[in-house]
Amino acid sequence: MITDAAPRLGRWQQTWRLMAAAAVGVPLWLSIGAIQRGQEGETGWWYVVGDPLLALGCLTALVWRRRFPLTVAVTVTIASTASALASGAALVALVSISTRRRPVEIGIAALTLVIASPVIGGLYPVRTAPGLVWYQLAFPALIAGIAVATGMAIGARRVEVRTLRDRAESAEREQSARAAQARALERNRIAREMHDVLAHRISLVAMQAGVLDHRRDLTAEENRVLVRGIADGSHQALEELRDVLGVLRADPGRPEPPQPSLDRVPELVDDARASGLDVTLTTTVPGTPPDVVGRTCYRIVQEGLTNAAKHAPGAHVHITLAGTAGDTLDVAVRNAPATTAIAPPPASGFGLLGLCERITLAGGELRHHPTPDNGYVLTARLPWPNPTHEKRA
Repeated sequence: MITDAAPRLGRWQQTWRLMAAAAVGVPLWLSIGAIQRGQEGETGWWYVVGDPLLALGCLTALVWRRRFPLTVAVTVTIASTASALASGAALVALVSISTRRRPVEIGIAALTLVIASPVIGGLYPVRTAPGLVWYQLAFPALIAGIAVATGMAIGARRVEVRTLRDRAESAEREQSARAAQARALERNRIAREMHDVLAHRISLVAMQAGVLDHRRDLTAEENRVLVRGIADGSHQALEELRDVLGVLRADPGRPEPPQPSLDRVPELVDDARASGLDVTLTTTVPGTPPDVVGRTCYRIVQEGLTNAAKHAPGAHVHITLAGTAGDTLDVAVRNAPATTAIAPPPASGFGLLGLCERITLAGGELRHHPTPDNGYVLTARLPWPNPTHEKRA
């Protein structure tokens, strides 16, 4: 929306405009004095006293030209007919009102200037040739046209600058909103990572604690291994929680800790075995997939092991990874029925839901369902773009 409000002028900006208005009228005032001395031999008292005082009043009135533009323009223009020194103030008033770009106001002010200009001949009678009578109207009309064109150009420039400033401020607000949204999305992503990591760790700890509670036939060495696994798992869970909370509280410029990828799946399997799960891993994945694909694959395996530890303690878990670049990466986590009856830990219900959203964002597909032998299978297919095609694209 474009408004007519002109920017507020500072003291120096107001001063130099008034000085310019006074300077514009000085040549006309001096020329009229010279002509009078050449024709009459002297200048009257009005030229010496009245003309400068009236010009000072017109310059003072210009201070309110932005608050009362039409009134000041007409008043100063009419007053300038009795003061040659005030002609500059009349031109500045006409330029100022023209910056508003309102045809009616501009027409009234310009017509007043053209009609009133010849009146100055009554106070300063100057003999002119009969053929130059038209000059008394044409010259003021030309001056008024130049003043109007200048004012309209200034007004158009102000509107353009105001529009550019509004666009810049709007773009800055949009950029701030996008940055805030990006931060919120990043915090949401980190919260999902925290859920996946902690759910896996706590599930393994709970499974080990359940084994200690229900198995009375374990040897001292087996008990010591389980207790040590509970201690290590709890410690790792606290460390991972501290890392995630550190990222949430960190400054935006702080780098995020590296996320696990496909190369860390064997470590994940080893941790699960150390916690008491019977896990086998079969992988036929040549090369290294992109970070997004590898990270998603890691989370799929992690969620499958977490669910197996929660709902099928003591069951055999078989993990299969297969795929090639330019095709897909297939992940399968199958677990047999539970062999140990323990009270399952509380379930959040968001593990598979978050995993499904993660795989969807990666462009893949997720399937999970019970097997006929009361086991469970979790499969996913992730697109694995060919690096050569990516570079060409």
